Amino acid sequence: MSVSSPDAVGKASPLQLMIVTGTSGSGKTQALKCLEDLGFFCVDNLPPALFQKFTELCLQPEKDVKKVALGIDIRERAFFDDLYSNLDVLQQDGCQVELLFLEAHDDVLVRRFSESRRPHPLLPQRPVIEGIQLERERLQGLRNKASRILDTSEFTVHDLKAWMIKQYRDRGEGQALRINLLSFGYKFGVPVDVDLVFDVRFLRNPHFVPHLQPLTGEHPDIQQFVLDTKEGDTFLQHVKELLAFLLPLFEREQRSYLTVAFGCTGGRHRSVALALRMKAELKRLGYEATLRHRELQSEKVSVS
Repeated sequence: MSVSSPDAVGKASPLQLMIVTGTSGSGKTQALKCLEDLGFFCVDNLPPALFQKFTELCLQPEKDVKKVALGIDIRERAFFDDLYSNLDVLQQDGCQVELLFLEAHDDVLVRRFSESRRPHPLLPQRPVIEGIQLERERLQGLRNKASRILDTSEFTVHDLKAWMIKQYRDRGEGQALRINLLSFGYKFGVPVDVDLVFDVRFLRNPHFVPHLQPLTGEHPDIQQFVLDTKEGDTFLQHVKELLAFLLPLFEREQRSYLTVAFGCTGGRHRSVALALRMKAELKRLGYEATLRHRELQSEKVSVS
């Protein structure tokens, strides 16, 4: 049985098939919802024995389905052989198959189950951690076959949505959103060519600590002093969640660039540390960003 369209004899199937699976509580349902928003035809828990028939129906001219996502929730060991053999056949027939495996740390999964007040589906009468450990054992073979593994331990719902959109959104021939991060000092003026400005002068200032004053926000000691506080961590999380929410919306509107600025008094310590950390956070979400420290750059120019 072939999954090729009747009108495309001899050509590889144009169908893009995403398999979304992983540990319970890792975000599979949310990931599937994101793919549905991105134009994928989504089905949850379709038996593997029906994969070929299903893809054949999708490729009928009147259906014209090009992107399909299947959510797989494996409960029984007998499921594996059936799944693997059917995926192999689809790939041999030319179907583009990608298996996305979601997971998270044990303590994170336990917390998520506790917050939702749900038992673990594998061992509903036992402690959640026992169900998690059993599921990991059963899923190891599937994890080894995954095209991509995503750890969602530190992801919020917005983080996961941003990551999914970044990875799987069809942008056609348009260019990707260019993100520019900028640090600056308020005493030298607020930059005019920015879209979002965050004032970080409420964070404690290394300028008044003698051994830290000569350093810049690029130094680990400054980053620890500024960010390893309740205020610094909370602010960083709020900004990250805001950007995770906004960036997909800017992309949807085909925005070509976005400049995000962080400002402190002199532009050497707090703003630099925040901009650096935000670049790392954006990369974790799948976004590449350029980074410029306005005042540090000015210092280098004046020295030279």
